[in-house]
Amino acid sequence: MTNPLALVVPLNPSPAKTPQRLLLAACVLALSACGTSVPLPQWPASQPATAPAPQTGAPAPVSTATDTTASTAPISQSRVQALPYSDAVAALFPEPAQRYHTPGLASGRSAFTSNAELAAQLQQLPPASSDGLQIAVLSAGSSQNGRPISAVLAAQSTDLTPASLDAAGRPTVMIVAGQQGNAPASTEAVLALLQELQADGLLRPMLAHINLLLVPRANPDGFETGQPTTASGADLRHDHLRLATPEARVLARLVGMYRPAVVVDAGEFAALEPVQTRFGAVRANDMGLQYAMPANTHEFIAKAAREWFYQPMASRLTDAGLRVDWLSEPTGNDAAAGFAMDTIAPTTLANVAALKNAIGLTVQSRGNDLGLLHAQRRVHGLVQALLAVLDNASARAADLAKVQTFAARDIAAKACQGSLLVQAQMQQETRNLALVDLASAQIAPQSVAWQSALGLTATAQRSRPCGYWLSPEARNTAAQLDQLGLQVQRVAELTPLVADGYLSHGNSAITTQRALADAPPGSYYVSMNQGQANLAAALLEPDTPYGSYAQGVLLDLGHLVRVVTPAPLVFEDE
Repeated sequence: MTNPLALVVPLNPSPAKTPQRLLLAACVLALSACGTSVPLPQWPASQPATAPAPQTGAPAPVSTATDTTASTAPISQSRVQALPYSDAVAALFPEPAQRYHTPGLASGRSAFTSNAELAAQLQQLPPASSDGLQIAVLSAGSSQNGRPISAVLAAQSTDLTPASLDAAGRPTVMIVAGQQGNAPASTEAVLALLQELQADGLLRPMLAHINLLLVPRANPDGFETGQPTTASGADLRHDHLRLATPEARVLARLVGMYRPAVVVDAGEFAALEPVQTRFGAVRANDMGLQYAMPANTHEFIAKAAREWFYQPMASRLTDAGLRVDWLSEPTGNDAAAGFAMDTIAPTTLANVAALKNAIGLTVQSRGNDLGLLHAQRRVHGLVQALLAVLDNASARAADLAKVQTFAARDIAAKACQGSLLVQAQMQQETRNLALVDLASAQIAPQSVAWQSALGLTATAQRSRPCGYWLSPEARNTAAQLDQLGLQVQRVAELTPLVADGYLSHGNSAITTQRALADAPPGSYYVSMNQGQANLAAALLEPDTPYGSYAQGVLLDLGHLVRVVTPAPLVFEDE
């Protein structure tokens, strides 16, 4: 076994080494000028996919077929609690023909794989092999209660340092399971995937083209108590912008070190409530899928996520006899409120990844409220979804690098010009959603109100600044930006700025006002002339519910301005 690796991330990753006078209109990444548009590269031909491409209108479910190849043997009641619905409803979710063998799926089990069993499983992974495959168990960090959070890194490389992986040029796919403590099937699915690292495993040929980074259980405290949240009650799934929890910071460090081209959040959604109370039904789809599409996602990143990953993944699951739909959950307080697709806020792992110009995907199986019921089917759906992601990442490895590079250059080139979408909301629609009617035990379409993430409505826009200036007192916000992997530079000399300051009007409305300002030594500058500029804007624009100001990290609007013209700033030595 390769020795465990300790993760070390420099606090300030800015590449500048000496003071330099920067004209903010200059472009990065070999672009000729900020005012010059970047030509779009030719889009690589898509591989055939039978799943329908998402449209801005409300889509029908990808599939409502049942698994005709699966075993329909009765479920052993020695393994699971009493059925929460009739035998006829349970028969709609038969066991798959493919069986998975993990500690939590063993015959006679009454609980999923424990934290101790998970640690033991990771230590049994195969060592480096003669074909050059290296596998390491990374000690990524600890939870709030001190439980270890481990990651597994696998790659065809002489060693597994980030520098060596960068030199090899293969994209990294990162899969994170168990962010919610009540989503145990996702951890079982990752354990099943790890078995495919054996010499004859399905993952071995893929690793000739990609690297693999797996986090089997990101929230061990939540799993220990059976709660979706962390020990402090925080929702880890929505903490990837603020990074308030140690668990989120662990994942951010991994992302910063290994810079994955594809990031997958694997979890589970509820099968029963509140759908049962509101509709007299339960969820029918085995899998909920969504590709990341927060405001300001580059169009090529969204297109690649949809065509290269979502559509083939949906097709593979449909071919496996599983019912697939968009990831959604009931919203509001009653049936009239309907359902909403997964959030477009830049707070989730997948959505933050998209603003870093990576492919962000969320895949969830049906059943975080079912205990061990349908466990094999839930794991099967997740395994098939993850294999589809890895298979397509392997096939598209070269294309992924091209799209990421183009998106970063294109975003950086737009500094000081155009507009920025500050806030957006999902489109309000009506659609037919397949649910299992409990009275008839039949799958039937139900007309529901639907909030669609496939088309966004702008609610607030501003001009795109050249950058953001932060006062020396805003050091905590500067640290947030640094932890997110953004370039934050320290001002060395007093410099005048033309800027827009923010004004709060007491009713949560915030406006801007043009002013002249001085940037003193020790203050911070965040240029929008960088590839992840849209992530900086998501954190710094103060009138969103998830930004640094709304979350109480930035304490005073006077500590932040939008720099609207190029300024010859001088920065400290790194």
